[in-house]
Formats: sequence, C-alpha cells, structure tokens
Amino acid sequence: MSDDNDNQRIRKPLGLKRSVDAGEVKQTFSHGRTNKVVVEVKRRRVLGKPGSEPAAPAPTPAPEPVAEAPRPAPTPPPAAPAPKPARPAPAGETPQERVKRLQLEAEEERLRMAEEGRKREEAEAREREEEARRRAEENRRAEEEAERQRNAPPAAAPAAEPEAPAEVAAPAATSEAAAAPAPQADAAPAARRFTPVERPEVKRPELKSKKKDDKRAAPVDEGKDNRRSGKLTVTRALNEDEGRRARSLAALKRAREKERRGQGGPSKPREKQVRDVVVPEAITVSELANRMAEKGADLVKALFNLGMMVTVNQTIDQDTAELLVEEFGHNILRVSESDVDIDTSEDTDPEETLVTRPPVVTIMGHVDHGKTSLLDALRGTDVVKGEAGGITQHIGAYQITTRDKSKITFLDTPGHAAFTEMRMRGANVTDIVILVVAGDDGLMPQTIEAINHTKAAGVPMIVAITKADKAEYNPQKIRERLLEHEIVVEAMSGDVQDVEVSAKTGAGLDQLIEAIGLQAELLELKARPDRDAEATVIEAQLDKGRGPVATVLVTRGTLKRGDTFVVGTQSGKVRAIVDDKGQQLKEAGPSMPVEVLGLGGVPSAGDNLTVVENEQRAREVAKYRQEKATEKRTALAPTNFDTMFAGLSSNLIEFPVVVKADVQGSVEAIVNALHNLSNDEIKVRVLNAGVGAITESDVLLAAASKAPIIGFNVRPNAKARDLVKRDGVRMMYYDVIYHLTDAVAKEMAGELGPERIETVVGRAEVKQVFPAGKKDKAAGLLVLEGAIRKGLFARLTRADVIVSATKIQSLRRFKDDVDEVRTGLECGVVLEDTNDIKPGDMLEVFSVEERERTL
Repeated sequence: MSDDNDNQRIRKPLGLKRSVDAGEVKQTFSHGRTNKVVVEVKRRRVLGKPGSEPAAPAPTPAPEPVAEAPRPAPTPPPAAPAPKPARPAPAGETPQERVKRLQLEAEEERLRMAEEGRKREEAEAREREEEARRRAEENRRAEEEAERQRNAPPAAAPAAEPEAPAEVAAPAATSEAAAAPAPQADAAPAARRFTPVERPEVKRPELKSKKKDDKRAAPVDEGKDNRRSGKLTVTRALNEDEGRRARSLAALKRAREKERRGQGGPSKPREKQVRDVVVPEAITVSELANRMAEKGADLVKALFNLGMMVTVNQTIDQDTAELLVEEFGHNILRVSESDVDIDTSEDTDPEETLVTRPPVVTIMGHVDHGKTSLLDALRGTDVVKGEAGGITQHIGAYQITTRDKSKITFLDTPGHAAFTEMRMRGANVTDIVILVVAGDDGLMPQTIEAINHTKAAGVPMIVAITKADKAEYNPQKIRERLLEHEIVVEAMSGDVQDVEVSAKTGAGLDQLIEAIGLQAELLELKARPDRDAEATVIEAQLDKGRGPVATVLVTRGTLKRGDTFVVGTQSGKVRAIVDDKGQQLKEAGPSMPVEVLGLGGVPSAGDNLTVVENEQRAREVAKYRQEKATEKRTALAPTNFDTMFAGLSSNLIEFPVVVKADVQGSVEAIVNALHNLSNDEIKVRVLNAGVGAITESDVLLAAASKAPIIGFNVRPNAKARDLVKRDGVRMMYYDVIYHLTDAVAKEMAGELGPERIETVVGRAEVKQVFPAGKKDKAAGLLVLEGAIRKGLFARLTRADVIVSATKIQSLRRFKDDVDEVRTGLECGVVLEDTNDIKPGDMLEVFSVEERERTL
C-alpha cells in the first residue's frame, strides 16, 4: 500500500493538553518493508521541594495611571468545519476492499475530529488565561488608585460633600482618576469608571512567631494536589475535586475518637449487660466465654483462683460452668444433649383444631394370595405386571377416591418371608388392616405373622377372602381356621368383618369399600391440617436423576413445597412433592402418601419426618442424631472370658458380601435374610449395604476383600463396569429375593467344601509287633468288631488317645495278601507313615464318604 495510506493509518496520541511533542520516525526492515511510528518527547518539569517558597519575581515599577483601554470584543467560537466529502469508490472495488476503505475513512474522520476538538480546547484555554490576566491587571490598578486617594490631603476634598465609606470612595476615586486626562495637584481627580472587584480580605494579626507567619504567608495552591501534581488522570482532567483520595474509614474513626476524648474527657465505663447463658453438659472455656461475652483470659484467671489449671481449649463440666456464670453475674440455663433432639410424643393438638382425615389401610397376607391384584382392582390399575416374579418386594402407597368422593389411602406390603420388617412397619402406621387370605389355599406362615403384627399394633382388622372365582374356593374353612388364632368373624358371631372378594371378576369390592368406610367412622379419624407437617417414611431410594427420594405418609399437618425438615439422620428442604400418579403437588395434607425430593441422603424406612423452623435447626438435629448413631454403631458389646476364648479358638469361616438394592426396605430384608443363613461353621459378613447404583467405591471395596457384589434391581455405572473388568470382581444380579438367598446359600456351602461322613468299619487289637523290611514295622492284629479292609483309613489309639491317623498299606493273613479279614480272625498289617506301634494299641478302621453340603 502507498505511503499516503500508511500516514492515514498511523494513530496520533490523544490527550487533553499538549504536554508532549510528537514526531514520526520511519523504520526500514528487510525485504523492502517500512513502518512509521509516533515518538513522544516529554517536556521536563521542574518541581520544587514540598514547603519551599518559589523564587520571588523581580519588582516592576508601578505604572502610571492611564485610562483604561477598551475591552477587546470576545472572539467568536470557530465555526464547525464542514465534513470532508466522501471519496469516490474506485472502479472494480471488491467488498473486502470497500470495507477496508470505509474503515480507513472512519479512522481519519475520528482523528480529524479529535484534533479539532483539541485545538478548540487550547483556544478556549488561551482566552481564559488572557481574561484572568486582564482582570488581575485591572484589580491591581484599582488598588493602587485607591491607595493614592487615601494618601491625598483631606483639604483638597470639597467641604460640602460628605466623606464616602472607604470601600465606596476608593473605587470611585480610582474610576475618576482613570477617566481624567491630567490630574491637578490641588484638586481631587475626576471620577473614572472601572470594573468593580471584591475587597481584598485583610489578614488579622495572630500571636505567632514571625517565622511561622512567614511560613503561613507562603503561597499555597489549595486547589492543587501537590502529592500527585505530576500525574494526569482522566478523573482529574474531568473533575479535579472527585479525583482526590478520600479518607479511610479507620482514619475517620480515629478522628472521631480523638474528638470525643478531647471534648468529654475520659470515657465512662459501660454498664454490665446480664445475659442468659445456655450451658450444656460439657463445654469448652472459649465457647463459654463467647456465650457470656467475656474475655477468655478472665475465665481462665477465675478458674485458676478456684484451683483448676485449665486452658481456653479445655472442656469443663456443667457444674464448673455454673460457678463461672454466677461469678460473672450472668444467668445460667442448663440443657442436656437430648434437648437438641425433637420430641413430638407430648405435642398434642387441641380438639377444636382437628378435622376428619382419610383412613390409612394396609393390605397384608401371604405371598401370592392376591394382595396386589386386589389393590389393582380397587385402583383400576395393573401394578402386578411390573413386579419381578409376580410378587411384591416393596411397600407401595396409593390413594383412591370412592364413588361418594371420599378418599382411602392403601399401603401394599410384601408377603414374602424376608420382608418381616416391612410388614411390621406397615402395621404400625396404619389405621385398618385388611388380612388377605386365599380361599383355595388357607392360612400360611406369613398370614399368621400378619395376624401377630396386627395384634401387636392394636389396629382393627378386616378379613378379605380372595379368589372367589376359583372352583376350590372354600371360605368357611378359612373362617374356621381363623378361630385357631382368636379371630372370630361376624359370620360366626364375632366382631371382625369378613368379605368374600374376587380381584378377577370384581365381585365383593363394593362391600369391601363399604366395610372400610364403616370401620373408619367407628374410629373417628381426625388430624390438624394447619400446622407444621409430620410424616413417616414408608420407603426410601436413591434415584439416578432425582437423587434421594423418600415415600412418606403425612400423619398430621400439611407438607408444603419449600419446607425445611429433618428425617432420621438426614436433613433437607422439600424441592418437589409427587403423588402416586406422578403429578407434582404444592402441598400434601394428612393421610396422603407422596414422594418427597430434596433430601440430603437416603433415610431409613420407618423414620419420622418433622418440619422445623429453619435450616440451622434441621442441621443441628441431624448432626446430633448422626453422632448418636455413630456411638451406637461403634460401641463394643459386653464380653466375658468364655466368649473371648471361644472366638480365639473357633475356626469360623467368614463369607464377605457387598449388598446394593434399589430401596431401603429391600436392603434391610436382604441383610436379615443373609444373616439368617449363617451357622456355627460359616458366617455372612456384610461389608457395605446401601441404596442406589453400584459405584466405584463398592467395586474397590469388594476387590480388596475378594467379596462378590449382590445387586438387587440395580446395575453398576460406567466407571464401575470398567473397574469390574479390570479387577475381576464377581457380580451377582437378582430381582427376586428368594433366588438371591438360594444362590448365596449354595455359594456359602461351596466355600465350606463337601461334607465328610465317617463310617467305622471295624476295630482290632495289636497283639505283637514284627519288623517288616528295613524301616517299617508290621502289627499282628486280632479283629474284635467288623472287618479290616485294605486301603481304608485307620486311627491308632493308645489308652483312648489317638497316636496317629494313617492308612492300611498292606493286609496279610499268614503269608497271603488278602483284601478283608473278618471278626475273630488274626492278620498282619503295615501302616503308612508310622512305626509307633506297641502291643495293646487299638486300631480303628473307617471309611470316608463326601456329600454335597447344604445350609
């Protein structure tokens, strides 16, 4: 590109004042390249020392009073130049060249406007300086004329004219003198006209030393920041006052404190404030000092006076803290650690605040007796199709609306033997229990267990005899069998309602709902909805997308979105409330089952959920409960010498496992079922049991302990799968609990190995010992019982003490090798690996049979 374009692209420095001289230097490089740079030459500024007086200017002779020159007319501002006409576009210009050309033109226009603005500012600054010099000259002339008038003799003034005030006479005389062409010696000068100025302020004399007066008289430019006079910033250029550094907050505080001390003298001691100090069972000295708002050193000094050598970080008991609190004049409030926890057992609601609530009905019974099918028929859904193996393995909570618009909450419990705790939990939170008994099967073990749970919970029972559509249906037999467990139905003059139903055909469902409504009316179920909610955790799980999720049943109050709560050892804030149909709700009233999102961790099933006032309170209670749970878990069980030595001498085999399941209830059931498989020879050791997907930590733990991982309705994540392949950890996946227990029982039996069964074949007495070969010895035997066979195992005993366990290597009768010698005959044997044989020893021969071990 040409040199003209290079000149146009060079940016000149911008500034508010011309403090530097700018020039251009052309640089030459290889290959014919050149470049122009702008250089600046700064002017040297001479700055004096702070506080030094500037050099006094040379005295100038006082000018003769002359007539005031006519004031020059103000220079009109220069007219804005017309913008430069746009350059014509060259022919054949491409879009990229056009954009570049327009950018260059815009940059040139910007530089031109900046240069014009700078010239205007310089012109205005020169005008202001000239105006200031002119006004200063006029003021100086006016002061000299006034001084001359004051020094003139008073006789020269006209007698008739009164004397004017000094501040008026001086300007008047000055103006007259300026107007007269030639003043006379014996007459007052003619009045002249001039611009009035303010009267110069006369400094009052002060009783100071002359040296200090001279220093104070030194000219000081108050509007100038001498400390940063060499710096020019945009802030100072635009507004010099705002550019100054403000005083710091500490400096203001020091100034106010100094002023207060100077005015009021010594400050008065503040009145001591008496506080109510909360003191737990144990507290550190520093924490007690903070609660009392006292110095920790003062408390340590007081304890030293009491004879206790402690530091601020040491813990003192409640009685010692009480002495300190009373000594410092405060009030003590004793609390215990249990006061931190929430106790709602004594929190009862007034009778007038209670309203009717829906009943909570739990369906219980033996596995595969039709509990879930009955609930599906009542809800109009099909839950049973989604159950693995066709059996329920979780607690399901649902709410239905009947034809008369009333609501009923149902809890569906598992019927398998492993889910005892789930059934117990369902019986404890319910109002009514429906005992489901299959009419073609009769009472089964889990049916009897459900009866016992219902009696223990003290809730009424309704017997539903299901499968009425089958040919083998016999309800009368069921009623008679219930008499064995002290349950008398209404058909047999009792007080327990019984209904014959069929989930397949829908027969008897209306009568069942009517029986539930009747029982609920007799119970008069009520709760207070307008209070903080309390709920019971029915089930809890760790969802991959939603985090910890708890299925809760609200017992009283209203659970709202945004409430802060504590449940077991976890705390959280309600982020979402979801009902059994998957719809989000803003609040949930009493007897309503919902899923709650927003927990800090997975709680245990059966924990109580309580809404608290704030997050700090929730965290405090959760922390206290976690500490108590840790103490309980790590506490050592009481032991004695018998159990100690039994543990040392036992050959108990441990079978380690890692258990992960989808919900908390399933984890409890699996752990209990595995512990029930243990016996005196092998014991299940659960390394970790948790809720949610199998993670990397689970795989690492299993690999370190060489334990299998049992996944119940869960799978490992991507990283865990890679670790499983790398470490070769064995995974065991199940979705039906009895499949899991059967497989683990076989694994444990394989760990023990096959079972060895010994059968005694015969016994013989050693009569005499003969040498046989160079090293071996032969024993002459008399067979007393059974038979002696070649190749069988044998024990050699002496005085009923086993000398050696060996095997019969050879068997001879006279000189012939035989396979068997029976009772009453004599023979000779050679035993393997032993020569310690004496006459009178007993030889017991037995066979060993290995069988597959079962637990």
